[in-house]
Amino acid sequence: MNSLWMWLGFNLFVLVLLALDLGLLHRGGKEVGIREALLLSLGYFLLTLIFGAGVYHFLGKSAGIAFFTGYLIEKSLSVDNIFVFVLIFSHFAVPRQYQHRVLFWGILGALVMRATLILTGAAIIEAFHWVIYLFGAFLLLTGGRMLVTVNQEPDLQNNRLNRLIRRHFRVTEDFEGSRFFSRRNGMIYLTPLMVVLILVEVSDVVFALDSIPAIFAITTDPFIVYTSNVFAILGLRALYFALVGIIHRFHYLKYGLSLVLMVVGIKMIVNAAFGKVIPTEAALLVTALLIGGSMLVSMIKTRGLPRDVAAAEAVHGWVPGSPAKPRTAEKTETPLTKNEPQP
Repeated sequence: MNSLWMWLGFNLFVLVLLALDLGLLHRGGKEVGIREALLLSLGYFLLTLIFGAGVYHFLGKSAGIAFFTGYLIEKSLSVDNIFVFVLIFSHFAVPRQYQHRVLFWGILGALVMRATLILTGAAIIEAFHWVIYLFGAFLLLTGGRMLVTVNQEPDLQNNRLNRLIRRHFRVTEDFEGSRFFSRRNGMIYLTPLMVVLILVEVSDVVFALDSIPAIFAITTDPFIVYTSNVFAILGLRALYFALVGIIHRFHYLKYGLSLVLMVVGIKMIVNAAFGKVIPTEAALLVTALLIGGSMLVSMIKTRGLPRDVAAAEAVHGWVPGSPAKPRTAEKTETPLTKNEPQP
């Protein structure tokens, strides 16, 4: 059983990192450049390696392998979040210098919500072992859904959550700098940046319902599941700014991610039924091969393609609340940043 001091120490460490990120590294909401994003990504990766080595040394070999496997799965699945961020930011025309603010607060909320989901999931699995079969089946269905929606273009113009917010709250027509709220004539308005933040938060919760069961297929230790999730999420902002310019080159990665979910779902069901038939080391190897192979295929297939052509094919997927655009729909649209008429 993990000690209370381990949980307190790790969360204090995370709070210090977030304070440094907001207070020192991005003071004044400056635009994040590619070089800075790459250095931040490298820094978070090195911290992950150091922490994982500590887990391996102090908690044992199996815990260390489970941590790195969970981190690899979560980090790979987080790239799918980046596709969604690109779609949302592009549709709402969010200025680049404000995107870091949205991602910071979005990911801070994601840490709290994921911690709640992980602790709840661990308690449910401990109390009701048969739930593992449901998690495994859910991962198989999720992987299949991802395969089906790989080439779908979401209709953000008709996003149901966006429309719901604008129907029940006052929303300013334009951005108010980096503010999420604005006061006009004594009344509080949401800004389009707040609408974007809500969409990002909801999207992360939905994707967490996929990724967290995937890590429970590797280990049911809540500390390992939580820490591997947190390290993957902490570097998500930096990874977004590092990859946003070349994300269109990773179209086939989504096929690899869907297969990873299906593989870990099978592992979860088989091991629950017959004991530890499929070792964690095998899951780590298969995950690395699927992710690495799909990235290699992506780079080869998109080599030499004009960026606009590659982006038109790659930056697709499912955004929560958004129906898929019909194939015959026009590709050009005006971002929905104005209030809709009140019913």
